[in-house]
Amino acid sequence: MKRLGETAVGKLFRTTVFKLSLVYLVVFAGFSVLILFYVAWQATRLVEQQTAATVNAEIAGLAEQYRLGGIRQLGAAIEERSRSPGSSLYLLTNFAGQPIAGNVGAVPSGSMVRPGTREIAYRRAGEDEIATHPALVHVLALPGNYRLLVGRDLGERERLRGVMLSAMGWSLILIVLAGTLGGVLIARRVLARIEAMTDTSRTIMAGDLSGRLKVTSSNDEFDRLAAATNAMLDRISELMAGLKEVSDNIAHDLRTPLTRLRNRAEEALREGRSEEQQREALEAVIAESDGLIATFNALLVIARAESGGARELMAPVDLGELVRGVADLYEPLAEERGVELAVSAAPGIVAVANRELLGQALANLVDNALKYGAADSAPTEVRITLETQPGEVRIAVADRGPGIAAEDRGRAMERFVRLEASRSRPGSGLGLALAAAVAR
Repeated sequence: MKRLGETAVGKLFRTTVFKLSLVYLVVFAGFSVLILFYVAWQATRLVEQQTAATVNAEIAGLAEQYRLGGIRQLGAAIEERSRSPGSSLYLLTNFAGQPIAGNVGAVPSGSMVRPGTREIAYRRAGEDEIATHPALVHVLALPGNYRLLVGRDLGERERLRGVMLSAMGWSLILIVLAGTLGGVLIARRVLARIEAMTDTSRTIMAGDLSGRLKVTSSNDEFDRLAAATNAMLDRISELMAGLKEVSDNIAHDLRTPLTRLRNRAEEALREGRSEEQQREALEAVIAESDGLIATFNALLVIARAESGGARELMAPVDLGELVRGVADLYEPLAEERGVELAVSAAPGIVAVANRELLGQALANLVDNALKYGAADSAPTEVRITLETQPGEVRIAVADRGPGIAAEDRGRAMERFVRLEASRSRPGSGLGLALAAAVAR
């Protein structure tokens, strides 16, 4: 048998959503009970105030009857009012405490002695001695030691209390049932989405990087989490694909220079050459090795940029100074090739960046422009522009060359890709790839 924690119900009860719903239910139920208690108290208080006002009004009326006609007229008025149905109570006693008129059969001993307003338990005339009812009464002392009791039966108040308590109990039960049901439904919905995410995550952990979390149209926090996770997985897939591509490119594109390097070294050893010829062979081997080292360094810089490790070395950089420094570096090469290298940089533009990588990316772009941007007709110009735009700073390198065809621009950013027009010139096909990695 499965333990409770391993079943669907157990998982449901252990979800954070269900626990939060339970907490909210307890808090809401507590506030509801307090509100219902307050409403019941106010309703009871209002009934008591109305009852007291009614009793006081009747006392005032009967006192006026006594003032006008004495005990006889007061007794007649009480007898008349006692015959009317309702919850009004009347009792008139003489100096010996014996009833003269009224509809009250009995009151607790001593109730008629002390004047004032109070609650008592009374028995109506003709009822059993066991039967008692609560009442709010006012006792008035009259001349001659007569006592007048006027009151109202509080059964209406007790019935109101019963109704309020019953409503309170049923309301609390309905709140608990509705809250529990709502918590279960919400928890089941949330649990279903989390289970779907968990299943997709297991698929991804098993090696299938094509799996993606489901995104609905609700745009809630789960959709935002799923979208962010999917974007992360897309980036991981790109990096994995790039790693595979780099490995393949290294295997294919570096095989030829490594083979050429070995053949030159073997040829220099096999053939009996003069010291001068051996020096030339060693220099050629060294140059080939430098090219391989430069290629590997470029790959390492690209990997460093794409991994985000370069962000740790970011610091404020004077971009104008950086642009002019790269221009000064390539000025001799531009003069040698008859290219005018122009710089247009606004002063005082500072950005947080990795100076080394940004300088390397800009140098690659300028180098490409000097190599491939020469126009057939003079004058030939390469222009470096630094300008600010709303929300960004732009560094642009422009030349008058033929450019790259639209269908080849995406490929030109890939590692080791060399377009047909550039295969006859020296290079490794990593310059634009590095610039793109730094820009990203």
